[in-house]
Amino acid sequence: MRVLLVLGCALLLLAPVAQASSTTALRIVYVEDAKRPSERVRWSLRCDPVGGTLPRRAAACRELSRVGWRAFAPVPADTACTEIFGGPQVAIVSGRVDGHRVWARLSRVDGCQIARWKRVPSLLPAGGVR
Repeated sequence: MRVLLVLGCALLLLAPVAQASSTTALRIVYVEDAKRPSERVRWSLRCDPVGGTLPRRAAACRELSRVGWRAFAPVPADTACTEIFGGPQVAIVSGRVDGHRVWARLSRVDGCQIARWKRVPSLLPAGGVR
């Protein structure tokens, strides 16, 4: 009986930790042209419940729940990337996805970086050369 009481108390104490670890809250700093970094837009995103200032919050939360925090993983150093310039846009994404801390600098300078940019399409503008 004591074992059940101890287990029950432990579960009650751990429940908020488990709930907090599944949080998604991001800060996004978007720069339309890397040559003009002072012209930036800042957004926030929270999921479950959906909130923040990002224009397409619900869609971004659905996509993040599908792809998870690994969407922001860097390109491995030994990866060959196509030399395609996708535009001067840059974004810094920081915060937590499913409780995992993320920090990513996203750009469109080559094929690998363009692919990273497109992993969560509702998070950032489409970008491209203007």
